[in-house]
Amino acid sequence: MRERGANLTPEQKMIREKGFHPSGRFAGVPEEQVETSIAERFEKIVRMEPERLAVKDKNRSLTYDQLNRAANRIAHAVLAERGDASEPIALLFQHGIDMIPAILGVLKAGKFYLGLDPSFPQDKNLRMLEDSGAGLILADYRNWELANDTVEKAISLLNTDEIASSIPAENPNLAITADDLACLLYTSGSTGKPKGIVCPHRNIVFNGVVHGYVNHIHTDDRLTLFHSIGFGSSHINLYQSLLNGASIHPFDIKLEGVLPIAPWLHEEQITVFHSTPLVFRQLAESLSDHTDLSSLRLINLSGAPVSKLEIDLYRAHFPATTVFEISIGSTETHTFSSFIVDPGFRLPDSGVPVGYPRPGREVLVLDESGKVVEPGQDGEIAVRSRYLNFPFPRQTGAAWNSKSASEQMYLTGDIGRMMHDGFLVHVGRKDFVAKIRGFRVSVVEIELALMEHPGVMEAAVVPWGNDEGEKQLAAYVVPRNQSLLTVREIVGFLRNKLPAYTIPSTFLFLDSLPQTNGKLDRRSLPRPERVRPNLGNSYVSPTNATERRLVAAWEKVLDIRPIGIHDNFFDLGGHSLAAMRVVSQVIRTFQLELPLQSLFQSPTIAGMAAVIMEHQGKPLGKEDLERMLGEIEALSDEEAQHLLADETKSKRGGDRNE
Repeated sequence: MRERGANLTPEQKMIREKGFHPSGRFAGVPEEQVETSIAERFEKIVRMEPERLAVKDKNRSLTYDQLNRAANRIAHAVLAERGDASEPIALLFQHGIDMIPAILGVLKAGKFYLGLDPSFPQDKNLRMLEDSGAGLILADYRNWELANDTVEKAISLLNTDEIASSIPAENPNLAITADDLACLLYTSGSTGKPKGIVCPHRNIVFNGVVHGYVNHIHTDDRLTLFHSIGFGSSHINLYQSLLNGASIHPFDIKLEGVLPIAPWLHEEQITVFHSTPLVFRQLAESLSDHTDLSSLRLINLSGAPVSKLEIDLYRAHFPATTVFEISIGSTETHTFSSFIVDPGFRLPDSGVPVGYPRPGREVLVLDESGKVVEPGQDGEIAVRSRYLNFPFPRQTGAAWNSKSASEQMYLTGDIGRMMHDGFLVHVGRKDFVAKIRGFRVSVVEIELALMEHPGVMEAAVVPWGNDEGEKQLAAYVVPRNQSLLTVREIVGFLRNKLPAYTIPSTFLFLDSLPQTNGKLDRRSLPRPERVRPNLGNSYVSPTNATERRLVAAWEKVLDIRPIGIHDNFFDLGGHSLAAMRVVSQVIRTFQLELPLQSLFQSPTIAGMAAVIMEHQGKPLGKEDLERMLGEIEALSDEEAQHLLADETKSKRGGDRNE
């Protein structure tokens, strides 16, 4: 039998040798490397590389031996306080070096950790504490006051800065198995209520070791750590470094911001960079021609859709020797699919490419009945694996049964499309797919189209229900370089890229989008107010009775106030059904026999008033009035769109306020 991939091009062979493409062989991870605890795997690295750099932030650094000894002292202190039963222990540290020995110390004590965040609202930390049932919080001097404010009566505190040097620094050598729980993560809550997910040691070790194999992690590699330890995304670099002998370098973006990242990457000679697309975008746009980031050999983006802008920025600022990887995962699955952007890669016409399944994962695309769809068809992405994480159980000491876990399949809530060669395209979230006037709309597609506008820095789209229960799309836009974007400009741009029914009816311009751990927090986006947006033209009030009556009709249908006589109906969020409602209102109000399309030859109050004045001598009788209204109200949205298509098509990109 011919070896799979024998006819690869030289470029494909290069990709295969880097271990990213499924046509290359994956040797697999020996079972003894996975059927172990994090502590045992880490201690093996310590024995092999005791003097090698393990972790470094801007204040200090620790070798593997120093990190191990610091973690052991914390472990012995925790054991003295709580015994060796499995339970959650909360950690409250700044994003830096001090949190790393605390994590390892908790794990070495046979516990599992819950990462709190000093930057979170106190209520959020309290909710996680209450839900977890944690009986102990570890903190340092810097966060001691906050820990005291957060703690409840049943919870003890342990100051890691006060652990005496007389406490043993030797390994506790507890019997910790691969099935035991290692950490409790809470989802960001950016798309709903946060939920607790537990990770067994086996899953974290497997992912750390597999990431090391796939990404060719070497002991000389230096990896970034931007993500908070309370989120699953932190595991990607944290454990593929510490479980493979490389070094991890925490950087606090919340405190430092994005601008210092480039000089920090150069100074620390970082080789592996992992972030959300937003952080990478801001980094790349801050680079000058003299910035030297030649040490970077791998850039990995995950956590949000990657657009053409990120790929263009990578190609503009980084050499071909720097591998650019796109991946997707979740708290429940870890990374389950990835690929690298080769020189000839082009984005698909729709959706976001996320590549091929990672080792240990089977990725399926299912219809609503749970059956696998045909290649090229949309469905829900499901992941089957032995290494899935699970909802947090109330019985916190219960271990997962590895045999039953091997049969588990997780429905991600993501919509995807599997191509014939097994390449996965991400289409959007199920909860981000809305029915707008009967049409199925993916907000991700609209967001990606918005991001292609040269004046848009960030964009988000959210469906909102109006007072009548109809779904309407609101777009939130952060202009680039404080440019003076207008709704007219953006709508005109989108008309050339998207179907009319997908164009948002409301646009809000913001200084920034709310984030949770570098990801868009949709729940914190403000509810759109139905006020006149920035259309690029000044507001002009009505000047006569006809214009005033038209303004009243438009404001009733569009639910926007005030509306000026030169404001464009479609720039105000008007669509085909709203157009029919306005037409009905106008015919009822003025009782005129008017050609339907003539009202939209110039879709402004002033233009419509001029058409009405031309037809004042052609009043409708009662029967003709009812007939015309009936015909209009019987039109479907699709028929209305076709009816108005010729009128709107000729005006795309032109001045339609005359």
